[in-house]
Amino acid sequence: MNLTLPHSLYLELGAIIALAIIVKAITPIKKRKSSKSRGSNQKKKAQSSTRTSSAKRPDAEILLSPIEKLTWAEFERLLALYFRDHGYDVDEPGIGGNDGGVDLVITDKRTKERTAVQAKHWADRRHVGPNIIRELHSARLNTKPTCLYAMLVTSSDVSPQARKEAQDRHIEFWHGATLAHRLEKWGKWQGNQRRRRSK
Repeated sequence: MNLTLPHSLYLELGAIIALAIIVKAITPIKKRKSSKSRGSNQKKKAQSSTRTSSAKRPDAEILLSPIEKLTWAEFERLLALYFRDHGYDVDEPGIGGNDGGVDLVITDKRTKERTAVQAKHWADRRHVGPNIIRELHSARLNTKPTCLYAMLVTSSDVSPQARKEAQDRHIEFWHGATLAHRLEKWGKWQGNQRRRRSK
C-alpha cells in the first residue's frame, strides 16, 4: 500500500522549514544586539555607581595635603601609610572602587589579627549613618579569611544612631577630629600645617 501526502501538505512542510531557517538566521543577530546593549547599560550603571575620582598622587604629595584636598583613593592611601607605619601589614582591596565594603585589611604583625577597614572620605556636613556600620559588619564576615575586627574611618562624623550600632557590633570608629589628632600625632602627615598656613 502506497501512502502519498497531498501536495498542500508538502507546501506547508516546506514553508515551516523555510520559516525555521529564517528564524534561526535572524535570532543570533538579535541576541548579539541585545547583549551589546545590555553590556553598554551595565557599563553605564557601573560608571554611575563608581566614586568620583580614583586619581592618586605620589605618597610624598599625599602626606603634604590637607584631608579635604585628597581624593577618595588618596584618603585610603593615607590610611594605608598610617597603618603600615604603626605595625600592620596592609592589603588594599578597595583600590579601583569595587571593594565590597572593605577598603583596607590590616593585619597586626605580632598577633596576626585581621581588621576590615572602611574609609569614608566625606564632606563635614555628611555624617555616616547606621546602614554603613551594618554593611561594614557584613563585609567583615565575608572577607577571606574572615576579619576578627572591623573599623570605620571617616573624614566627617558619625551619627548618634551609627555610634550606637557600632558599639553594639563592636566596631571601632574614628571620626574627623579623632583622625586628624592621630595623623598629627603620627608626625609624617603635614596636611594640617598646610591648612594652618593657608588660613
